[in-house]
Amino acid sequence: MGAAAPVTEYQLKAVFLFNFAHFVEWPPGALAEENSPFVIGVLGKDPFGSTLDEVVRGETVSRHPLAIERYPDVARLRNCQILFIPAAELPHLAQIVDALKSRSVLTVTDGPAPRGVVIALLKEESHIRLRIDIAAAKANNLTISSKLLRPAEIVGAGS
Repeated sequence: MGAAAPVTEYQLKAVFLFNFAHFVEWPPGALAEENSPFVIGVLGKDPFGSTLDEVVRGETVSRHPLAIERYPDVARLRNCQILFIPAAELPHLAQIVDALKSRSVLTVTDGPAPRGVVIALLKEESHIRLRIDIAAAKANNLTISSKLLRPAEIVGAGS
């Protein structure tokens, strides 16, 4: 047997997105109905390919089936609980934040996160490091588990 293929950066990031669903608490009513899907959205050009779909296939979060939605641009954003914003979309952050106003959405990017993005997945050599903006999480009415905060770099705590 050959060695297992190395895990790619976006396979790892897909697993992070899936796990965030289990370590972040959304306010009551964030999911419209009891059987509504828990949606992970990807804005703009999707860097995951089929990897994200494969990671969440058949999985649930608090009895809600996980679903992936792709939004080609900000104008087409719909309801999602987690929104992945590729670094290439960060120049449109003001529009994105405006479109998400009054929604409890966990925003995640893989670029240097400006204020307003809750989690940045930063690649350093062969590792992915988390940077979590506590103020952005509070502004979106999200509670992040200490299990997720422990290994992360925390910013925005003084706000």
